[in-house]
Amino acid sequence: MMTARLRCGLACVVVAGMALTGCSGADSVERGDVNYEKYTAKQIYERGEYDLARNAPGTAANVFAEVERLYPYSDWAKRALIMQSFAYHEARDYENSRSAAQRFVDFYPTDKDAAYAQYLVALSYYDQIDEVGRDQRLTFEALQALREVIERYPDSEYAKSAKLKFDLAFDHLASKEMEVGRYYLKRDHFSAAINRFRVVVEDFQTTTHTAEALHRLVEAYLSLGLNNEARTAGAILGYNFRGTEWYEDSYKLLTGRGLTLEAAGDNWLREVYRQMIQGRWL
Repeated sequence: MMTARLRCGLACVVVAGMALTGCSGADSVERGDVNYEKYTAKQIYERGEYDLARNAPGTAANVFAEVERLYPYSDWAKRALIMQSFAYHEARDYENSRSAAQRFVDFYPTDKDAAYAQYLVALSYYDQIDEVGRDQRLTFEALQALREVIERYPDSEYAKSAKLKFDLAFDHLASKEMEVGRYYLKRDHFSAAINRFRVVVEDFQTTTHTAEALHRLVEAYLSLGLNNEARTAGAILGYNFRGTEWYEDSYKLLTGRGLTLEAAGDNWLREVYRQMIQGRWL
């Protein structure tokens, strides 16, 4: 996802990028065979665009870095820095993409492309979240960086995308808790399972996993003989998720034991139920 200005800049890259190769004569188009000190910042920048257009983002990133190295205080260097981050991201070199984007934000915080640079920082974390079982540190980093986009640049074209990705990353964390909770539940480690499902209900209640978490709590509490907790979890399900399979399954479990689905006893789920009635939950 690029700014309109950057997209426009790439529209003529095949022609513009030939400026450097044309000047270089017999020189190879590859970075290692070109003496960039002979060329202007504009010529090197256009060479980087040309490499992007020919689907060589890693090479393009190195070329854009040459602009920053040789002409560090020029406007071309600023433009090359954001393109360097984009090119590294296209090459899936997320660490270097993040580094370049963060430098842009630090050096040019009020520039019109600062929002895009911050968005690239977030993407460098987000695009590594590819499976539930991985280390969740990247997910937390992605959430923090996405929040920066949303809060610092709320009117930018990237805020909406950042909000969507924030919700997906948040859902990812809940998914991890559910995975571990189900693991414990299958092995009859009911207390450990309850702790995981409780996290989902209390901290991730806006995600898609809340209904299942409540049902799993019904299962776990019934297995421990804690009927009031199970009934209260069922009551919350009935209030918010009556049309789901999880409510149907919990209803069968509870009524099959002669239990009603209503808030009972004095427990943490009873407090959730009170918050729900007051409109302070979900």
